Amino acid sequence: MLLGFFLFYLLFNISRYISVAILTFHVLSFFVSRRQTIAVVDGQGGGIGSIIVKRLREEFGDAIEILALGTNATATSAMMKSRADKGATGENAIVLNSNRVDMIIGTLSIVLPNAMLGEMTPKMAEAIILSGAQKMLLPLNQEGIEVMGITREPLPHLIENIVEKIKER
Repeated sequence: MLLGFFLFYLLFNISRYISVAILTFHVLSFFVSRRQTIAVVDGQGGGIGSIIVKRLREEFGDAIEILALGTNATATSAMMKSRADKGATGENAIVLNSNRVDMIIGTLSIVLPNAMLGEMTPKMAEAIILSGAQKMLLPLNQEGIEVMGITREPLPHLIENIVEKIKER
């Protein structure tokens, strides 16, 4: 009788520990296997955004999800041709997705209201700057804003700096 109770108690507890271990494994797998989502935001012709997307895809392959967010269809299309996973265009797309990604990459202009000849609306800039996503901004803009303490580097060097920062994460 006592041996039967002991075996029942032992099996009951072992099954509980196994259930907890399985649940823990599934929860950890979800977070470990989840791909990081990076939004690349660009406007006008999408030239800088497409270079960023291309370089990220070369370096990380399918390990990351790249979301191309263009202020216009031409910019989104250029980034999609560089192998972004998904693309969306316009104010609502940028406002909606800014809080759904892990990281936002673009030029300094993407946080400046009315930048890019007015393509970057105040709502877009506000959504990006208030997003909880990490932001990596290239110190390039057409608005006459100069960030002190920044040395001028060619665009390929700046993009390599972004790639290295992502690797450090």
